[in-house]
Amino acid sequence: MVLDILPAVITYGAAGVAAWFLGGYMVKVYKGERVWLSRVIRPVERVTYRIIGVDEDHEQGWIAYLVSILAITVMGLVFTYLVLRFQDHLPLNPQNLPGVPAPLAFNTAVSFATNTNWQDYSGETTMSYFSQIVGLVLHNFLSAATGMAIAIVVIRSIARRTMNTVGNFWVDAVRGTLYVLLPISVVIALVLVANGAIENFSGYSIVHTLTNGVQTIAQGPVASQEAIKDLGTNGGGFFNANSAHPFENPNGFTNALEIFSVLLIPFALVITFGKWVGNVKQGIALGAVMGIILIGAFGVAAWQEQQGNPALVGTGATQVASAQSPGGNMEGKEVRFGAIQTAQFGTATTGTSTGAVDSAHDSWTAIGGMIPLVLLKLGEITPGGVGSGLYGMVVFAIVAVFIAGLMVGRTPEYVGKKIEGRDVKYAAIAILVLPASILGFSALATLTAGGQAGPLATQGTPHQLTEIFYAFASTTGNNGSAFAGLSGNTLYYNLMLAGAMWMGRYLFIIPVMALAGSLVKKKIVPASAGTFPTDGPLFVALLVGTILVVAALTFFPAVSLGPILEHFKLIAVH
Repeated sequence: MVLDILPAVITYGAAGVAAWFLGGYMVKVYKGERVWLSRVIRPVERVTYRIIGVDEDHEQGWIAYLVSILAITVMGLVFTYLVLRFQDHLPLNPQNLPGVPAPLAFNTAVSFATNTNWQDYSGETTMSYFSQIVGLVLHNFLSAATGMAIAIVVIRSIARRTMNTVGNFWVDAVRGTLYVLLPISVVIALVLVANGAIENFSGYSIVHTLTNGVQTIAQGPVASQEAIKDLGTNGGGFFNANSAHPFENPNGFTNALEIFSVLLIPFALVITFGKWVGNVKQGIALGAVMGIILIGAFGVAAWQEQQGNPALVGTGATQVASAQSPGGNMEGKEVRFGAIQTAQFGTATTGTSTGAVDSAHDSWTAIGGMIPLVLLKLGEITPGGVGSGLYGMVVFAIVAVFIAGLMVGRTPEYVGKKIEGRDVKYAAIAILVLPASILGFSALATLTAGGQAGPLATQGTPHQLTEIFYAFASTTGNNGSAFAGLSGNTLYYNLMLAGAMWMGRYLFIIPVMALAGSLVKKKIVPASAGTFPTDGPLFVALLVGTILVVAALTFFPAVSLGPILEHFKLIAVH
């Protein structure tokens, strides 16, 4: 048991240490200061601005910044849709795969444009190499850079005083891509290749098995996509099996590396926040909240997966697979990783907006599978996606200081900015977007024939409800993982899930950007004896409580009818 936990502890520790240094580096990058990569990248940065016609010294207000985000997103979505539809006429298609059907192409284009990477297809049998490395990887970088840029806007809005501009989207996106995402992705890809991940443009291999059968082994440029898939908290796999496939995730070390990559930038951004506003303790407080909930979730999931399925305990031959077996619940898991490393991977990728999987979440125990679902419904702020975790956490922090202000009878403040009624309304709207989408779309799916046909094999069971809720929680939270029992490649789910992805990404960032536009205009008020400190343990506890209470009040009825009811039914069978 200790030997299983130790790698998890090392991975968390390594991510924390690396995040500290990366966070300080990103302060310099986004402020336009010289860093150790400037000699190589700065000339490329200047050329990029000339090509796209951007003046790097010109700044935008929050509305213009938001319009720029929406414009490039729509253009990228249309481009990817066309690439997928006409991939049979484009190069790098050694398997001569046909064009992707219109509903699936639309769903996929929306999915990757919103950093969701929900996949209603098997990559190795649907997408050409060109579609993978041009149509999809384009968004792996762009959507991640966009999330980081929005986080930087929120940081600037808090650090600045009495200004009307929040930065320049094009400059922020270029710097995030060139100085952060690309260099780290190259390093991760090389490490993956060194450990056995593949990277080639060969045609698929046909081999003869020992039983005289014939097997097709897919090939492709896998390691490069795997790197940005994890670093950018995208999650879309080259193969249908995602990170359970040995070509994507060859061994225990690469499994830990992928978890490290997923956590790196979300935790680094809280350090960026703290250092930029001049009080690193503010960032550490947010990071502590993220870490407490994430590690707590991992602990519950690992414990439950070690217990196994209670319905199999003491049933003769099946006792080997029972709660008493050392491996716990190994159904749907890679034996290379085991239950604990699998639980760490699953909670890391659902605590962020990654959505990568190294196991089948659908086969986890009822309570074990509930944990990823709950992390999705928290709004993916523990630690959340690249950028989205930080600005989502700041939204909750605004609500928390508002509650604290009500308790002490003072105007709430956060990092020197007075929080007024309009700011709280923006924060409340952002928080309400997620349950409105998750519960609204899920309710519709449970009441319609098209929605009920998705999880047909579990019709009328609590697990059916869990599969439906998970799908809309995952797409609304721009995560992309799934309870694999739901068949999403139908006209109904392709359209409904695409709507949830768009709503979860862009209806959330609109009030966030409006909040940033409001905060940037405010003066910074010096702390006084009546100021509630937001950089200490008391605020950490208040913020954790706020997040859990909001989630519990909003989603507990749905969760109780799904995984909790399923858990008690399994106990009753035993």
